[in-house]
Amino acid sequence: MQFSSQNLVHFTSWLIFLLNFISFSLSDPRISEAGLFCSKNRVAPNTSLFFPIFVKEMEVISTLVTNNSWGHYAVNGTQISIYALAQCYQDLSQTDCLLCYAASRTWLPRCLPAVSARIYLDGCFLRYDDHNFFNESIDPIMDTANCSSSSGVASAEEAPSFRTSVEELIENVTVAAVMNKGYAVKGLSGVYGLAQCWKTLSNEGCKECLAKASRNVKGCLPSREGRGLNAGCYLRYSTEKFYTDQNASNTSRASRTGKTVAISSSVAAFCMLSFFAAYAFYARFKKTKQERKNLGRILNAYNKSNLNFKYETLEKATNYFDLKMKIGQGGAGSVYRGTLPDGKVIAVKRLFYNTRQWVDEFFNEVNLISGIQHKNLVKLLGCSIEGPESLLVYEFVPNMSLDQYLCDKNKVRILSWKERFQIVVGTAEGIAFLHGGAEIRIVHRDIKSSNVLLDDNLSPKIADFGLARHFAEDKTHLSTGIAGTLGYMAPEYLVKGQLTEKADVYSFGVLVLEMVSGRKNNAFVEDSGSLLQTVWKFYKMDNITESVDPSLKGDFPTLEALNVLKIGLLCTQASASLRPSMEEVVQMLTDFNCEIPEPKQPPFINATLLAVNSSGSYSSTSSLLRNAFNKIEVSCTSTDQSSSLQSSSGPVRSVELRDYYNNSSSQI
Repeated sequence: MQFSSQNLVHFTSWLIFLLNFISFSLSDPRISEAGLFCSKNRVAPNTSLFFPIFVKEMEVISTLVTNNSWGHYAVNGTQISIYALAQCYQDLSQTDCLLCYAASRTWLPRCLPAVSARIYLDGCFLRYDDHNFFNESIDPIMDTANCSSSSGVASAEEAPSFRTSVEELIENVTVAAVMNKGYAVKGLSGVYGLAQCWKTLSNEGCKECLAKASRNVKGCLPSREGRGLNAGCYLRYSTEKFYTDQNASNTSRASRTGKTVAISSSVAAFCMLSFFAAYAFYARFKKTKQERKNLGRILNAYNKSNLNFKYETLEKATNYFDLKMKIGQGGAGSVYRGTLPDGKVIAVKRLFYNTRQWVDEFFNEVNLISGIQHKNLVKLLGCSIEGPESLLVYEFVPNMSLDQYLCDKNKVRILSWKERFQIVVGTAEGIAFLHGGAEIRIVHRDIKSSNVLLDDNLSPKIADFGLARHFAEDKTHLSTGIAGTLGYMAPEYLVKGQLTEKADVYSFGVLVLEMVSGRKNNAFVEDSGSLLQTVWKFYKMDNITESVDPSLKGDFPTLEALNVLKIGLLCTQASASLRPSMEEVVQMLTDFNCEIPEPKQPPFINATLLAVNSSGSYSSTSSLLRNAFNKIEVSCTSTDQSSSLQSSSGPVRSVELRDYYNNSSSQI
């Protein structure tokens, strides 16, 4: 039996989906930040030496956490010394542990170039320092308590009894932890607690740490939640059960069955992974050469251009990536506002780079955007690859993104029809330029409201080229793992991975209908269907202008609104061949004498239309899901309101598949 690369991807994607479906439904990686502490008065004197050692240190720690759920490591050199420790709290599953550690590893570098930093998440801990702290149980300066609580405080009437319950719980859980190798969870009278000492501490060190943490956390009362954040331990109480009690049913038959299933699954997984190990090693070895070539192209382009920025300059510009300066979050990285020494305001994209796809995506953005200039495209000013992470520098667009206007429930700022039409036309012109005005044909792949930024004049600028692909002149379409945002993705691309410019046309059509209606495609209205269904229904009733945003209170030109809505429907037709090109869309929007054809198909996934040149039949929701899951992975919750997908070769963001299929299931 022979296995192709595609078969392996399909098989492992299914396995990952099934395992994640089981584990994520029963778990929580607890990545809420409890405390981040940086020694800003102690910084590395030589960052060119410090950063490479720091990166190496984190790589070693990552391996240890992957294997053991904790680890510590030290590089003790003549000029630079870095000690690091990471540990997940013992109730977390291995999957949740890795998610929690990944979050802490992403956020801790906000402290750089400080030589000492620690971050406490509700599921794990990560620290690095310039001295050996592995046996430290307490820190008179840094130890503290976090008393913030989303549940508020106990009322005056219940405060005395609540205090008694919390104090008794804290006493019980800390004593139990000392007796149980540094870990315990307890519940008492509606209050729950967790105590965790770092594994490098002795029993006496753990006892000393928890004793101080107990005193600190009792100071949070009558708050319904409190956390003790000490050098050697973490202590938390809450009125909500936040931990996984792994020992609650040790003697039950359910537990015994669970153990049997777990052992059987582990053996099966081990055998299967062993079977694929040789293939994976060979595949990775082959990819290494290509990665080196990609990196060489990046460095070559970087050194020959005038786009290079110093990492330290961008770090200071964003106040060391202060959270207050953060203005956006995407699947490829976070975006911060910054001010250069000359007063110029910029946007700095801080890329997540700890996967192989980082090389491709970084070069993709630099290579594509740096050569493109258009009034409706965000301008790339430069980049930095000198520090511990890669940064892209863009022009700053002051009015944020279009989705913030569409999603504003309070309607503080309502866009007029003139402003909406201007945004629709400008966005169309920007996409048309990508498809035919540049030297190479570019498909954006992620056109959506959050990727349309607005300048001082509310003129649109298309952002986030991280997913863009370009075509050779003789190519009509590409077959690719899907990447984009559910609700904006063309059906032929979502199901079959076939990518053409018509995928962008579909996304633009959804965006147009959102703009005119003032509602998101994945937002449902009571007694109504999805946005696309609603507009199509009104169109068939010859009353399509009923779809226009009621916030406009009828203040719009009826014929113009009718034409724009028809263009939106034309662009979202299920069959790609029936959709107009973006050049034709621009003409329809700007030439008032241009006759706009009538849409021939409803804007939904129609299974029979997707079977062209294919022997397969996509006749049910399950078939559609099966093809989609052959190309994607599913992971933890995203910060973006619209769910996002990427191919299994790179970083994965959350997907809520029901959002998309609920919008289209009536036609499947």
